[in-house]
Amino acid sequence: METALDLVIAELRACRLCRDAPRYGPPLPHEPRPVIQAAGTARICIAGQAPGARAHASGRPYTDASGVRLRGWLGIGEEAFYDPNRIAIVAMGCCFPGLDAKGGDLPPRRECAETWRERLLAPLQDIELLLLVGQYAQKWHLGRRAAGGVTATVERWREIYDAQARPRMLPLPHPSWRNTGWLKRHPWFEADVVPILQAEMRRLLA
Repeated sequence: METALDLVIAELRACRLCRDAPRYGPPLPHEPRPVIQAAGTARICIAGQAPGARAHASGRPYTDASGVRLRGWLGIGEEAFYDPNRIAIVAMGCCFPGLDAKGGDLPPRRECAETWRERLLAPLQDIELLLLVGQYAQKWHLGRRAAGGVTATVERWREIYDAQARPRMLPLPHPSWRNTGWLKRHPWFEADVVPILQAEMRRLLA
């Protein structure tokens, strides 16, 4: 029996909005391939930026070095990470946005979140922990509390993370290899935030 979530995911997978009728900027330069992982039983949701080139090719989120680092932060392996019944992965942009002139990923397409985000999250009624990975997810979900950029937002994680809230929200930097320098300059993230994150994961996946 199809659920409301199944129906909206099926619609999303057929979406060609950013290629055929873009609202912002030029059309997507390649065939869209929405990448999403979700089931109505998931208790954890990872709200990332957009799939990279490898995730676009594989059709699975975080199939790159960023995924290795993220799973390290979470303290889990691929089996748990790729179980949609336990972990939903819903990026701000569901398709790979392409590369900029320097070879970095472009920002997620704005059309995607405006069209799909609320429809995708509404059926995820069991989410208890929402991980906000990077600036785009933080701005969308935190609004003014994300002022000052990723560093300032992650520094305020104690203020944002409310153990009594549902869902509890925890801001994270992007796990890209490009952020290795950031992690070295901010050792408190792995010393203070990661242990809280891993404790939450153990509890919710038990």
